[in-house]
Amino acid sequence: MKQKLEQQLLDKMDYSRELADDEVKEQIDNLLLQEEGMRLWTVQQRQQLKHEIFCSLRRLDILQSLLEDDSITEIMINGPNAVFVEREGQIQSLDRHFESGEKLLHVIQRIVAGCNRSVNEASPIVDARLPDGSRVNVVLNPIAINGPIVTIRRFPNKAVTMEQLIQWGSISEEAAAELTDWVRAGFNIFISGGTGSGKTTFLNVLSGFIPSDERIITIEDSAELQIQGIPNLVRMETRNENVEGCNAVGIRDLIRTALRMRPDRIIVGEVRGGEALDMMTAFNTGHDGSMSTGHANSAADMLSRLETMILMGMELPLSAVKQQIASGIDIVVHLGRLRDKSRRVLEISELDGCAEGEIHLHTLYRFRESGSDDAGKVLGKLEKEGGLRHGHKLEAAGIAVSQSKKTVFSGQSEGNAKL
Repeated sequence: MKQKLEQQLLDKMDYSRELADDEVKEQIDNLLLQEEGMRLWTVQQRQQLKHEIFCSLRRLDILQSLLEDDSITEIMINGPNAVFVEREGQIQSLDRHFESGEKLLHVIQRIVAGCNRSVNEASPIVDARLPDGSRVNVVLNPIAINGPIVTIRRFPNKAVTMEQLIQWGSISEEAAAELTDWVRAGFNIFISGGTGSGKTTFLNVLSGFIPSDERIITIEDSAELQIQGIPNLVRMETRNENVEGCNAVGIRDLIRTALRMRPDRIIVGEVRGGEALDMMTAFNTGHDGSMSTGHANSAADMLSRLETMILMGMELPLSAVKQQIASGIDIVVHLGRLRDKSRRVLEISELDGCAEGEIHLHTLYRFRESGSDDAGKVLGKLEKEGGLRHGHKLEAAGIAVSQSKKTVFSGQSEGNAKL
């Protein structure tokens, strides 16, 4: 019935002008009234069919209802007949599917066109975003054997606050208080973790403590950061090469451009390759308070990965690379996703210089597990292991260095988002 009415509507549409959404809905209502086969349908069934036809023509088809469901954090489409979602850390298979592979391709083209990108058989991989900030990754044939693959990472509609992270047990109040002081004082902070560990969300939370009178430049593959309260904010996004002759603009190009834009801080969404060299240059050239994220299994592993990525950008002596990292980064925050699907800060470490060819990490906080409850929830807490050894930036900012400082984070938690 849906396919039949949708085709009738397409045949009757006036393509000489742009139809408003209300006009399309009115035409759908008229078709429903004229269709004899729908006389026994309930009002709820008619409304559902109307919504599905409208979303198919003017929105993102079956994706639309999934995107309107706030309980869904991830949408995974493995071809037109296999749709999976993640709710509260659990992956579920849906009985809904696209009418055809062509319909799915049409939805994909609508998504990527919305952020001025393109994807086709010649360029079958693309990163894009939705208007609400959700991150989209698309892989097409011939790379994707079982049909077009779409992965959508959704983010909370309302920004997560530090208070919420404390309430969820993602971080201790003591560690949160120190981190906020380090952000205000201009410490260069690198956030590491695995896929889905909450790096972008945590970066957003920390950015909320940047003084509002500073000029911030963000650089991302696909714009995801939701930095608020900064009037002098510049957001930049990479561009892929396309068949129209537009050259690619990568993260390395944007970082070099950002250095000429008088930034106080540069925030790089994520480093994956040779751009780590340019990011470290920014960290070492007076842009105190800069931040970035990367994939790794621990804070120490993140430093090893950074060494490898910097060497991908330029051939340098390894000792010089290690020295650049040790002098550029002040704090590494490592996040993890535990077996109960909760996301926690597992480690906060301070870089304690480079000696004898090795970067020394000084652990400030470490998460220690104490078991699990009857519901399977992991129990434990982020314990302090040492005090900050290099507090000159705190002193320069007029912030007292405290070994056991605690701050009460005020404000009411909103929404049901999770790190």
